[in-house]
Amino acid sequence: MLKTKLRTSALSIAIGLAISGVATTAGAANQAPKMSEADFEKGKTIYFQRCAGCHGTLRKGATGKALLPKDTIKLGQKRLEKIITYGTEGGMNNFNDIMSKEEITLMAKYIQQEPPIPPEMSLALMKERHKVYVDPKDYPSKPLHGRNWENFFLVIERDVGKVAVVDGDKHEIVAHIPTGYAVHVLKAAEHNKSLKAKDPGRFWYTMGRDGKLTKIDLWQTPDKMKVAEVQIAYDARDVAVSGDGKYVVGGGYWPPHFVIVDAATMEPLKVVSSRGVNVDGEYVNESRVAAIYDTPNHPTWLVSMKELGQMWQVDYSDIDNLKITMMDTAKFLHDGFFDPTGRYFQIAANASNKMVVVDTDTQKLEAIIDTDKLPHPGPGANWIDPKCGPVGGTPHLGVGLVTVWGNDPAGHKDQAWKICYTVETDGPGVFIRTHPKSDYVWVDQTKHPEPEVQQSVQVIDKKTREIVKTFRLTEVEGYAAVHMEFNADGSEVWVSVWNRKDSKKPNGEIVIFDAKTLKEKTRIKGFYAPTGKFNVYNRTHHVT
Repeated sequence: MLKTKLRTSALSIAIGLAISGVATTAGAANQAPKMSEADFEKGKTIYFQRCAGCHGTLRKGATGKALLPKDTIKLGQKRLEKIITYGTEGGMNNFNDIMSKEEITLMAKYIQQEPPIPPEMSLALMKERHKVYVDPKDYPSKPLHGRNWENFFLVIERDVGKVAVVDGDKHEIVAHIPTGYAVHVLKAAEHNKSLKAKDPGRFWYTMGRDGKLTKIDLWQTPDKMKVAEVQIAYDARDVAVSGDGKYVVGGGYWPPHFVIVDAATMEPLKVVSSRGVNVDGEYVNESRVAAIYDTPNHPTWLVSMKELGQMWQVDYSDIDNLKITMMDTAKFLHDGFFDPTGRYFQIAANASNKMVVVDTDTQKLEAIIDTDKLPHPGPGANWIDPKCGPVGGTPHLGVGLVTVWGNDPAGHKDQAWKICYTVETDGPGVFIRTHPKSDYVWVDQTKHPEPEVQQSVQVIDKKTREIVKTFRLTEVEGYAAVHMEFNADGSEVWVSVWNRKDSKKPNGEIVIFDAKTLKEKTRIKGFYAPTGKFNVYNRTHHVT
């Protein structure tokens, strides 16, 4: 949470249309602490920015626990303040280093109120919020900047609503591009065996937590790289591009739906509701769309339905007559990655403590792997283990552990979808990353409340399965080390130093390591709260 003046989010505005002041539901509302309308509005904004992703827009829980008044009032003001201040061993961050005591008190009061229900968003409203800055007919036919754009990194500058474009060869920032608030994911058209997109990796599409989709053209000069945008939800997380580069799909947390957009113009074309009956046979109104990926071998998207516990494989070859295969898996689906063949998708059902595997050829559930608390692979990691052969791995939000499983049913049937080994780390993490040319697997520990651990990343040797290095990247209060990414040839590892405390200043940085010697090479400064990084070549060629 920001100590500086809080910005008004799209979701906060939307909620304001649906509710004024404090909710007055009988019972719980009478027992909740009194709040002024101004404080309630401030609480809504903070909750959207920092809490809704884990606990849900309607506060019914998923990765994080439910925060409904019947439970929070029982815990009481002091206990709630303590939890927000110091975090929990179950994977919740501490907020005392990025939030004032007054804000912590405010949030403890806010989550004891009845949650407001925001409005829906129509296709007509999306079309009103569609903007084109550069007409597709005016796009350049070749790069205008003379740089190696295929080794560009796109870096999320979380809380200022920007993406930085960085030259991976020269280690310098090319542009800061305004996008949606707190971009979660960026995607480009990837190499697809069944379809051929023109210039894959040139156009990137960002999804902000405010539901804003932004199109970026890496061939433009820095001042014209943002070419179009559209808002498809009030709260959202992921995006994907069709293998032919014709369509973009964005998934909403609220309203719960996904939207198909014309990739050239960003005009919204079709809305598909994600509400439905979950794997337990219960109707779910807040069925959020989490990870979305183009399947490397088919003209389909994988769309994960978080609360339903279903993977939907959506055939986009005819968007007027969509064909959707609904695969029952496990709750609560979050984020995942493909195996090296592109056939199997491995995704965390993190609140169920499971990794789910679906087969995109048969369009059926392949396996469910039981793990420790709250697996969270992010973009994931695949590598070769000396004993188990091809494997995949994930850190966990709830425990300091990396879990590794076999993922090659064709060549190593006995090891497939079984845990191969685990590695204890110093603390819970969010991201894991490696490269086929690297001897190492890198993992962060961002979810640990102790600064010494939270600010460190650890390096695991693929052959020995042991941690060989721990790097503490900063000792500044309110900062964390997060997210690793290799450059195009696998010779460097980039790690973010995320200034969680004050993102309004360009005081975040990226630390670059030699991937072979594990020695620090340099630091790039001038970022606003850098978190995730996406290398153009690696992401468009499915290098994990």
